[in-house]
Amino acid sequence: MRQSLFYRSVKYLEVFVIVLLFLLGILLIVKGGDLFVEASTWIAVRSGIPQFIIGATIVSLATTLPELLTSAVATMHGSNGIAVGNAVGSVTANLGLIMGISVVCLPTAMKRRNIAFKGILMILGCGLLYALSADGRLQTVPSLLLLLLFFIFLAENVYSAKQSMQSEQRRTPVRDSRNVVLVNVIKFAAGAAGIVIGAQLLVDNGSELARILGVPDSIIGATLIAVGTSLPELVTTITALIKRQASLSIGNILGANIIDLTMILPVCSMLAGGSLAISAQTVLLDLPFCLAVGFLAILPPLFSQRFFRLQGVALLLVYGLYIFILCTSLG
Repeated sequence: MRQSLFYRSVKYLEVFVIVLLFLLGILLIVKGGDLFVEASTWIAVRSGIPQFIIGATIVSLATTLPELLTSAVATMHGSNGIAVGNAVGSVTANLGLIMGISVVCLPTAMKRRNIAFKGILMILGCGLLYALSADGRLQTVPSLLLLLLFFIFLAENVYSAKQSMQSEQRRTPVRDSRNVVLVNVIKFAAGAAGIVIGAQLLVDNGSELARILGVPDSIIGATLIAVGTSLPELVTTITALIKRQASLSIGNILGANIIDLTMILPVCSMLAGGSLAISAQTVLLDLPFCLAVGFLAILPPLFSQRFFRLQGVALLLVYGLYIFILCTSLG
């Protein structure tokens, strides 16, 4: 009896520690996102690079690190369902949930030249991933086409940044003291570290809680872990909205999605020995919904050069339908 009580106490203590670390992860992500957006906005203002470009490159690369690290580690541990579900599910969450929230809270105008290339590249990446994975495996050599899209994305951003900086050359430069520069560099580094460490704590301990509840890995990857690793984008989006930096928010989401679709899974395919298993759930459900929210997110601003509140509501509803179908499949 005493032994049973002892083991039960140890189990409760273990669950308590897991929940505590889970909450610590949320705290690190929230504070890290705040510091990161502040520093990124400062970089945009001082360098002359548009906030959209900053959001689509520096911010996106840093906030995508949790997805890359989680999928890479899962692949090396043989958990392909988590690796693939995380990468694809994160894109769906970024568009359906996070962009949906962003557009509902702050509908904004967006120049077509800013949204067109990256939006089309994102859709192309998702469609290509769908085609390459249709037979249930993602081979490394064909997936190099996805990496090509990733390098095109980086090259276009570098070109856009150079063009913007050249157009701003006549502007009177703003000089900051060394202390101001140092503070913002520290904010940038501390914010990025908080996001990555916090997301890792959130995913590791959130996954353990899900396992205790008996949720399968295939569902964990596309829901809990996908949303967990997307929290950096969510927090940077909310922080950007509070600071009225809508273009930074949209740029961050699009950039993060392109990286998720064109870089993470090719890397995972290499780590898996040249061939990454793709589940039927990903082919039949995850990727079709990812494409659906992609078109819903990109087509309206391509034609009207504006994001609409009704569009945000539709994104949230489609994402809700996706989660409902995914969860009911457990039965």
